[in-house]
Amino acid sequence: MPKNRNTFSSLAAWRRRALTRVVHRVWRWMQNTGAVTAERPGRHRFGRIGPGTRLAFPQGTLFGEPWIHLGDHCIIGEQVTLTAGMLPDLDLGPDPVLRLGNGVVLGRGSHVVASRSVVFGDDVYCGPYVYVTSDNHSYDDPDQPVGRQWLRSAPVEIGPGSWLGTGAVVLPGARLGRNVVVAAGAVVRGEVPDHAVVAGAPARIVRRWDPTTGWQPPLRTPPPVPVPDGITPPQLAALAELDPETSGPGTLDVSADR
Repeated sequence: MPKNRNTFSSLAAWRRRALTRVVHRVWRWMQNTGAVTAERPGRHRFGRIGPGTRLAFPQGTLFGEPWIHLGDHCIIGEQVTLTAGMLPDLDLGPDPVLRLGNGVVLGRGSHVVASRSVVFGDDVYCGPYVYVTSDNHSYDDPDQPVGRQWLRSAPVEIGPGSWLGTGAVVLPGARLGRNVVVAAGAVVRGEVPDHAVVAGAPARIVRRWDPTTGWQPPLRTPPPVPVPDGITPPQLAALAELDPETSGPGTLDVSADR
């Protein structure tokens, strides 16, 4: 290959690498600058946004913010939609419509659509692409397009400490108890008691906690071992590399490197 062609090829490769670094730096700057917090709400005027709460950039659709109350230390992922009311610029009255408790996590691409009361308790964790709504289409009239028929609406409540897996759907009228697990892709309606695991479409209870006998049916895997207080990241990495068949409790000297 001629020398000048090698030179031009190397120059082009260097320019592409330099441009990639610039694009990544600009994008990180946009993510930091475009995030919505209590100190930097931008054009959004939420009814409440607690300290430590952050809506990642880019945000999804947001409207009805005066009727949306966000608790403290919530994490709202990228492209998450939060709406109160069926349309923007409606007067929804004196009370909040959509409320997130403290420590709520909404994964990337999730949607929460509320024209009636939708309440998340404290420390509810949602995977990506979760859909929670107080509204559903009706199809009573067989002669009218479904999209033109009036919606059916009912309040939704998700109990504190619950976990909604990726792609879960929570429909109008659903009431989830405390520490409920919703499997990925499940479609939930109706009442779900405390400490239950639901799966399927429509969702059914597949496991429950009994105060006397524990989880029924029993869990198939042993509970994870908590990380000891004071352990450092290098010690944790060394622990992960140990052969579970030859190592046991006390094999790793966690007192080292402190």
